[in-house]
Amino acid sequence: MTVTPQTVDTEVAGLCHDLLRIDTVNPGDGSGPGERAAAEYVAEQLAAVGIEPVVVESAPRRTNVLARIAGTDDTLPPLLVHGHLDTVPFDAADWTRHPLSGELHDGCLWGRGAVDMKGTLAMTLALVRSWARTARRPRRGLVLAFLADEESTGEHGARFVAARHRAYLEDCREAIGESGGYSLTADGHRLYPVAVGERCTAWMRLTATGTAGHGSRGGADNAVATLVHALSRLAAHPWPVLLTPPVEALVAELERVLGTTVDRGRLEAEAARLGRAGGLFAHTVRNSATPTVLQAGQKVNVVPGVARAQVDGRFLPGTREEYLETVERLLGPGVAREFINLEEAVAADHTGPAFAAMAAALRAEDPAGHPVPYLMSGGTDAKTFNRLGIACYGFAPLLLDPELDYPAMFHGVDERVPVAGLAFGVRVLDRFLSVY
Repeated sequence: MTVTPQTVDTEVAGLCHDLLRIDTVNPGDGSGPGERAAAEYVAEQLAAVGIEPVVVESAPRRTNVLARIAGTDDTLPPLLVHGHLDTVPFDAADWTRHPLSGELHDGCLWGRGAVDMKGTLAMTLALVRSWARTARRPRRGLVLAFLADEESTGEHGARFVAARHRAYLEDCREAIGESGGYSLTADGHRLYPVAVGERCTAWMRLTATGTAGHGSRGGADNAVATLVHALSRLAAHPWPVLLTPPVEALVAELERVLGTTVDRGRLEAEAARLGRAGGLFAHTVRNSATPTVLQAGQKVNVVPGVARAQVDGRFLPGTREEYLETVERLLGPGVAREFINLEEAVAADHTGPAFAAMAAALRAEDPAGHPVPYLMSGGTDAKTFNRLGIACYGFAPLLLDPELDYPAMFHGVDERVPVAGLAFGVRVLDRFLSVY
């Protein structure tokens, strides 16, 4: 028995529409509206079908929802299914349709969070509500976690739950969350990349100090100049290309599916040659340090005594010490560095039964599809759960129009998700969770 078309086509779209209309923007400095309104909506949807939600807050309006669903085989450890309620900021003037509208246009629901990741939350809700109404259960128990603060450090979400509500996670050995299982068409082949790992995270705050004074007098001890030179060295550094096991597994699968040969000695050039398929590994063969925030001064003729910056650092598994030593050398003695967030990589088994079950569920709904493992260039709440010994996969299945550049919409303008793709995702999740 599978979920009904009514549930798939109507309910998941309605849930996604409602979630998109709730403002959960997270600027990262505590100034946003918080996740409470969305959390309350999720809790109401669960409670309405007899699933008991537990609502917990780490701070006012920083709200999380937890729930358990019993499985048919209580000898199996439960599976954690996690997702985040918050979204990144937006400038509505840049959008074709308002990012809080949830408007349906050309078969897609538009809004901030459509792909990252309120669409996935809607799929989860639609599925478990359908099960509850028809007295169905998954094979193994599920722990549902709808979380705050993923778009910052997770302090108010995953980290809070892991520290203060650990009992919910004690028995979990595996988890699914963002971001993977979506279709990507390359050379006529439909790929479904499932995330089996993530790069390490090193978000840094940099501070340079100097002597304040009149702009007309200049001076060598200029905090702004010191910091800018350091950032230039960091941004221009040619990090070496490295091939990690998850990327090797992906490249080997791409060779098989696409009928090509990938030169391991020219990975970046090969990524460019392979287009969208190559985009799956283009940003995971090097470490990176990307300046993202720069703050200094208040007036054109005043030399400030302090200049600050923030850098989004990411490094490959096994390169931590070399990476941090290189960053220190490039910054030089005039710049102090502190970590906003420092986390290790996530790694899960792409040869085990969990990945095989995800791949089988995808192929059952799309026999022409090719599930492949990949390493995420960014990061998710999986890093927190991985520290608890939980193997985490990025599995939020979607069938997409070949022209829709799904990865580019993460944190981008005109974020949208096709209703038919959401319906497909519910069916895939139903198949996976029913048998795994």
